[in-house]
Amino acid sequence: MNWLTLLDLTGVFVFALSGGLDAAKHKLDILGVSVLAVATGVGGGIMRDVLMGVTPPAVFIDETYLIVCLFAGLVVILFAGRVGHYARWIKIADAVGLGLFAAIGANKAMEYELGWVGVIMISTLSAAGGGVIRDLLVLEIPMILRADIYAIAAIIGGASMLLCDGLGFSTNGSITISALLATSVRLAAIRCKWSLPGVRR
Repeated sequence: MNWLTLLDLTGVFVFALSGGLDAAKHKLDILGVSVLAVATGVGGGIMRDVLMGVTPPAVFIDETYLIVCLFAGLVVILFAGRVGHYARWIKIADAVGLGLFAAIGANKAMEYELGWVGVIMISTLSAAGGGVIRDLLVLEIPMILRADIYAIAAIIGGASMLLCDGLGFSTNGSITISALLATSVRLAAIRCKWSLPGVRR
């Protein structure tokens, strides 16, 4: 297993964990936890691959992705009763997943020689797609539309990937910097309660 695949699986796990925790928050049963974990963990990656013509998506070729999602769901099932603040843990797991998937999505888009707009769009979709599916399944407004500095963090991750590549950084170095920057921006927004201005009614 190469480093990029390991990083991808890490992103899948933390996103699946956030989906499972969200299911626990809504008091879903074991099947509900598993479904939400899988949908959140691989939803964004499937969207990314389909849009770039990478078919079938990786999750349908390598069962490891599904196993990782189900393992994350099992962790939630076993330990959800000990987690006192679901919302806080969901946001932290989601922030880590956002950073990893923003970087991985941008890297794959660059491998397919997309322009800078395409790289940033694929990066953002890869980072936010699973969360959108998760929120819609539990009838919530997607976090990308309501959370403080969510899409912006993903965009920063994609843009930093382009910048690092332009500066001649290695692929591994670029992905690491991009993932850390996107995650840090999102976590800082959560901690400091940064938000974009709303629309006045």
